[in-house]
Amino acid sequence: MPNDTPSTALITNDIVILGLIAATLGAVFWTSSLASFRKFYSIVPALLLCYLIPGLFNTFGVIDGEHSKLYNPVASRVLLPAALVLLTLSIDLKAVLRLGPKLVAMYVTASLSVVAGGILAFLLFKAVHPETVAGDTWAGMTALAGSWTGGGANMLAMKEIFQVDATTFGQFAVVDVGVGYVWMAILIFLAGRSAAIDARSGADTRAIDELKDKLAAFKAQHSRVPTLTDLMVIVGIAFGTVGLAHWLAAPLSAWFGANVSWARSVSLHEPFVWVVLISTFVGLGLSFTRARTLEGAGASNIGTLLLYFLIAAIGMQMDILALFDRPWLYLLGLVWLAIHILLLWLVGRLLKVPFFYFAIGSQSNIGGPASAPVVASAFHPALAPVGALLGTLGYATGTGLAYALGLVLRSLAE
Repeated sequence: MPNDTPSTALITNDIVILGLIAATLGAVFWTSSLASFRKFYSIVPALLLCYLIPGLFNTFGVIDGEHSKLYNPVASRVLLPAALVLLTLSIDLKAVLRLGPKLVAMYVTASLSVVAGGILAFLLFKAVHPETVAGDTWAGMTALAGSWTGGGANMLAMKEIFQVDATTFGQFAVVDVGVGYVWMAILIFLAGRSAAIDARSGADTRAIDELKDKLAAFKAQHSRVPTLTDLMVIVGIAFGTVGLAHWLAAPLSAWFGANVSWARSVSLHEPFVWVVLISTFVGLGLSFTRARTLEGAGASNIGTLLLYFLIAAIGMQMDILALFDRPWLYLLGLVWLAIHILLLWLVGRLLKVPFFYFAIGSQSNIGGPASAPVVASAFHPALAPVGALLGTLGYATGTGLAYALGLVLRSLAE
């Protein structure tokens, strides 16, 4: 929460700050689309700049994120639950199951291996280098787990639920991008060699070939240019649900806090937890209705747009210079990812799955819906929706998995 000390920042008007943040995001995405900047963005991901540039504004006194109300309540209490609704709206659970039990098994294994990897990495560093996991590191790991089992919205939800310090969150955001994008680059490189990998492992790829044809037909059938009515309905569903969630959260949290003995141990006495849960489950419920067709009009794109404003609002609170105080966190992230890769590889070998299943199972968790389609399309353009589908599924499962990991890590840290 903002403190009472007057701000000395150059810009203190939140409306002006909002304009600055919007212009910054626009500049990042515009330049990332230009051929002349392609080499730069192959080294420095656009997502990282969306965190770091607002952080630089805060670090050097252009703005003061601590005093701004853009993050709390605007971004965290309004835009975050709205993004959750729109990003879960497009989930097709039946389609995921039709993709085959081995692909689903790899996705589930990838999610669970992130949770197991977080616990094992925490215990390892607690034994060999306790300083790495001291203080509120467990909370930062929980936020990172939200990203690595779901996406940015889940990461931000964990930040709020476990009240992760902004600087700690920023440090793990950099670990997320730094470690995660290196892994994505490796997967893209190996995608070009998937045929040789599958030949050595003896994997059956016929299902993938059939899937390419089905997905190409589905995309052609449902894609459309959004109308004003489509956009109004999308916005109405998103922010209508936010209003409903906030209306129900206060009495539900009060009732659980007063009448359920274990509610406080899992934070069900906190209204914001209910806002996140209600928003997620409303989105899931709508995914079984005709509302899911709004994805063809860009529902998830609007959700992602809101998500990037959330990311920038988080960056506004970071002290960039503090990111270099704990370089061991990068090693923690690498060890964590290595455990995830090893466990997923072992299950993949046992099931003799195509390398595509391994890659997309991992990237749909570690990278989420923003980058999973990129890796999927490296195998074949028609497979990009598979990455989007599994990546989006993480928005529904990531919050629960990361929340469970957070409870475990918090107990281990005590």
